[in-house]
Amino acid sequence: MHTSSHTVLYDPDGLIEADLPLDREPYECLVKAVLAWTGEDTLAERDYEQIGLQLTGHARAVASDVRRRADQLPKSSGHRALADVVLREAEGRLSAPLEGTVRCAQNRARLVRALYERLDHLETTAPAQ
Repeated sequence: MHTSSHTVLYDPDGLIEADLPLDREPYECLVKAVLAWTGEDTLAERDYEQIGLQLTGHARAVASDVRRRADQLPKSSGHRALADVVLREAEGRLSAPLEGTVRCAQNRARLVRALYERLDHLETTAPAQ
């Protein structure tokens, strides 16, 4: 007999994580560091891949927050339309294969920065809950 102390939750709409704030500061520091890299920076390919994976996962989490906030706005809202454009762009960029290069890591860092900028704009325009 096998017992487990873990409980599997079924949350297809992401409602549980919707109330959890993102751990923003470490990722903003990572984005800043990655974007400061010059051509002389040399890490192993697997290190660039790991950084890219971290940024990809966080970009997906921020994109989910952007989507939730945008969905609270009226369909005719300009802020919602702009969020839709940013999210489509993010989806396209995140679907590109991850490479172990400076360029790829920096592209993911730029994406995280753009998503946070959109999230910040939506937070100032979102209706009161």
